Amino acid sequence: MSALPTLVTDRLLLRPFTLADAPEVQRLAGNREVASTTLRIPHPYKDGMAEEWIGTHAAKFAQGEGISLAISLRATGLLVGAIGLEIFQEHSKSELGYWIGRDFWGQGLATEAARVLVNYGFQVVGLNRIQAQHLTRNPASGKVMAKVGMRHEGTLRDHRKKWGIFEDVEIYGVLAADALGAIERRINQTA
Repeated sequence: MSALPTLVTDRLLLRPFTLADAPEVQRLAGNREVASTTLRIPHPYKDGMAEEWIGTHAAKFAQGEGISLAISLRATGLLVGAIGLEIFQEHSKSELGYWIGRDFWGQGLATEAARVLVNYGFQVVGLNRIQAQHLTRNPASGKVMAKVGMRHEGTLRDHRKKWGIFEDVEIYGVLAADALGAIERRINQTA
């Protein structure tokens, strides 16, 4: 794999970020509500952070360590969020992460993006396991994980510290065999 992929869904285009996206990444990810519901987005989101983050994507992909893509609306090209897989090659697994700008919550965009990236992880990257985690106080993210075929695997109490407060974290996971079985069931139902 030499270049970051572009993936297409009914409503979305998942594409590589460019430095031109940095101001919008800073605006969207810099929203306190967005940062509050994620494990890794800092707040405040300072000048230069988006450019630095975007600058890491190509090398991580080239080294097989991760895939980070912009989530944009197919019809307009408008950037609405980000999604990625942090890849652990030794274990043939990855960690799914995503965020959606506040103005775009509740439209099913995270689910649509996650579904296509999970499929890419299994079918193209050849992963055996994809896992994800969310803060317990953000159940909407857990719904996304469940909708893409992940199973709730447990709660880690006081697992992460966000803004000085220990937070419980919910862990979800899906195996390639689970995903393949689900695809086969959908094909058999439509046949």
